Amino acid sequence: SGFSFEARINRGAGAFVCGESTALFTSIEGKPGNPRPKYVRSVEEGLWGRPTVLNNVETFANVPLIIERGSEWYSGLGVTHSTGTKVFSLVGKVNNVGLVEVPMGVTLARIVEEIGGGVPGGRPFKAVQTGGPSGGCLPHALKDTPVDFDSLTAAGSMMGSGAMIVMDDTDCVVDVGRYFLRFLEEESCGKCLPCRLGLTRMREILDDFSKGVGSEKDIEDLTSLARAVQDGALCALGSSAPNPVLTTLRYFKTEYLSHVQDQKCPAGVCKDLITYSIDSGLCTGCGTCLRQCPAGCITGGKKEPHVIDASQCLRCGLCKETCKFDAVIIA
Repeated sequence: SGFSFEARINRGAGAFVCGESTALFTSIEGKPGNPRPKYVRSVEEGLWGRPTVLNNVETFANVPLIIERGSEWYSGLGVTHSTGTKVFSLVGKVNNVGLVEVPMGVTLARIVEEIGGGVPGGRPFKAVQTGGPSGGCLPHALKDTPVDFDSLTAAGSMMGSGAMIVMDDTDCVVDVGRYFLRFLEEESCGKCLPCRLGLTRMREILDDFSKGVGSEKDIEDLTSLARAVQDGALCALGSSAPNPVLTTLRYFKTEYLSHVQDQKCPAGVCKDLITYSIDSGLCTGCGTCLRQCPAGCITGGKKEPHVIDASQCLRCGLCKETCKFDAVIIA
């Protein structure tokens, strides 16, 4: 065509918020990566105040194929309103981890159970988080959900970065929510109040739940706060940050109630709500757990059932990890 140009890829400096378009602009310009309101679109005023088209490398990588084979060919892949293919990073409690590329619209079950080989041990997956740290957690009951923009959004999640984290029954949804909120709290630029204060308060409420402190009213307050952050945040980091919490509340509310009403963590993850003990019928007295215990709270003679002093136990889990006879019990 006689038209030529140079493409330069800018690698992010590690700030999660710079995945937001306007924050990325300011970062490339050498300024702090803070987002700005969207009343001025980037196609009008973007990088250095000039009209700018901004896309991920993954998007630009599709352009040569579309030019070579045509738009009709590309539109024939995927589903209506979500055409083409998508690359996903499949990790977590799944046999085949790695990058997978599939047409838009395939189901969660096909990606996790067929391509991913399912959960080790043949158990059903508990949840899949899609979209990265700001994505939602979708339960096994929604395994037939098509993976496209509209379907994921309707379920409370999003396409996001294309990350997929598979969880099983040893993952606690309260702990998952705490984990992602801590990350997003640290990565927030702090420019707007809903994100700066809202994420911290949400994480504090989940910290209480993990200790068995709280009530059903606190669950209601957490939901209300999450909605406020979602509606009031300046950029996509803040508005999507509540997704892990809102979806786990939506699909796994009984697990939250177990934490605040029964002071129990069904997954056996929250340290303040679990107790380690040894089944005397299964323990062979091999001494492995005794030698591994950093607190020295396990006692017992050779070839005799061992005992854990719960008052001294750190709940580190080393005894359970090293026991070859499944004699260590978490309750």
